[in-house]
Amino acid sequence: MNRIKEVLEEKGIKQTWLADKLGKSYNMVNAYVQNRQQPRLEVFTEIAKILDVDIKELIVSTKQE
Repeated sequence: MNRIKEVLEEKGIKQTWLADKLGKSYNMVNAYVQNRQQPRLEVFTEIAKILDVDIKELIVSTKQE
């Protein structure tokens, strides 16, 4: 699971803008945002750079407190 959708909403950024910056199709970015598909680590890193966030902010922790 990822938090790409939440981070985009927090920053007021559209999926189409992110798709353009990544050089990926809107459908691919939408699959990431909807958690139907998870990006490779390299793509997660690129998304974090583009959105100016720590990569940890894009990932949902599975660790139990």
